[in-house]
Amino acid sequence: MDTSTLSRIGLAGLAVMGQNLALNIAEKGFPISVYNRTTSKVDETVDRAHREGSLPLTGQYSPREFVLSLQRPRSVIILVKAGAPVDQTISALSDYMEPGDTIIDGGNEWYENTERRIREISEKGILYLGMGVSGGEEGARNGPSLMPGGSYEAYSNIQDILVKVAAQVEDGPCVTYIGEGGSGNFVKMVHNGIEYGDMQLISEAYDVLKHVGGLSNSELADIFAEWNSGELESFLIEITADIFKVKDEGGDGYLVDKILDKTGMKGTGKWTVQQAAELSVAAPTIAASLDGRFLSGLKEERENAAAVLKEAGLSEEVGFVRSGIDKKKLIDDVRQALYASKICSYAQGMNLLRAKSNEKGWNLNFGELARIWKGGCIIRAVFLDRIKKAYQRNPNLASLIVDPEFAKEMVQRQGAWRRVVGLAISSGISTPGMCASLSYFDTYRRARLPANLVQAQRDLFGAHTYERVDRPGAFHTEWTKLARQSGAGILN
Repeated sequence: MDTSTLSRIGLAGLAVMGQNLALNIAEKGFPISVYNRTTSKVDETVDRAHREGSLPLTGQYSPREFVLSLQRPRSVIILVKAGAPVDQTISALSDYMEPGDTIIDGGNEWYENTERRIREISEKGILYLGMGVSGGEEGARNGPSLMPGGSYEAYSNIQDILVKVAAQVEDGPCVTYIGEGGSGNFVKMVHNGIEYGDMQLISEAYDVLKHVGGLSNSELADIFAEWNSGELESFLIEITADIFKVKDEGGDGYLVDKILDKTGMKGTGKWTVQQAAELSVAAPTIAASLDGRFLSGLKEERENAAAVLKEAGLSEEVGFVRSGIDKKKLIDDVRQALYASKICSYAQGMNLLRAKSNEKGWNLNFGELARIWKGGCIIRAVFLDRIKKAYQRNPNLASLIVDPEFAKEMVQRQGAWRRVVGLAISSGISTPGMCASLSYFDTYRRARLPANLVQAQRDLFGAHTYERVDRPGAFHTEWTKLARQSGAGILN
């Protein structure tokens, strides 16, 4: 085959993400071959490439034709459903690949699956990357945040493509080599966990403003648009402002009010919380967001509970607009509470990444991770630049909470934060994310906790021993015996 006609890279799997990423690659000037088991998807992608500017994209209709249409060393991105479909696609393609070729999985895959595939595919001499891709359909088409981990040689083979395809921010493209093994997938997983927390916190801010402050959707749209020009500037705040503007084309009122209050999920948030537990890393805000999604799924149970508790005498005033509320003050307080809560959520995510990096020897660069999340991805936000700078000041920073700049902001906002949480609780409005963040802050900032009593209890019923604050060593006490002796003395 004439090598001048070969594509620079290939992409297999032409659902929404795959199709848009392929068009993005082609638009950046890299000839690309595409393949999908369903041939109509290939035709659809080729047609889009023609319509969107005669882009250098060619369709292939069999794994063999697809692989042989690529320049050596071949690089193939696969974007199919995680799990068995990835293994099936690798099997179908690798039969025609050679040592030195590269496979890049761009899906939300469990990191241990990636590490297994790295081992398996290396027996054929094929290189492998597990690459997190964030930004949804729009990001894939116009510039995502990319998190490739695995073979550095594989990354080097496609680095020129990735730096052009990724979102661009003032300090570079939103892509970097993450590290070895499944590090790219793990970082993307934690990114998604932080995303869960962000979305939960924003929904709680909305709930308080709407049901305690009595704000209309039009007012909420203006407030979120204003917030998006300040410290909370982010993709999620921006789209939230847009959501509140959309009226229901099929009826009266606004569309957001007609949406069923059951949240879907695809598993990465659950994985994040499970990994936090495995590594003994506190991630209460992210866990609260996951619990929120679980509880939202109990729609019929919640409706029944509302009826039963109303019948039992629960006041109808609970959860309704409070009289005498200073709306302007409430809006400002909620803004500050949301910002402080977000810092805690991001701190939890970064601490989880550190723990895994230490366990696996990945040597993750946390400042660089914050930088590549500044554009393209769902959690992109202006304050990620401040996180980047915090880790540049101190690469071994124990927590964002103790970075001098963030610490100052937390202290400045804690009054507003406590007012919002207290007002929500007294109004019967659940704010599990904000409460979890505040509890995390209050626990982390205390030099002494009531854990001394827990240790005493563990020693009493299980002889687990305890340490003392005044001298070294492990100690055990016959608590019940001594307590009874002491009690007898008191009675006498």
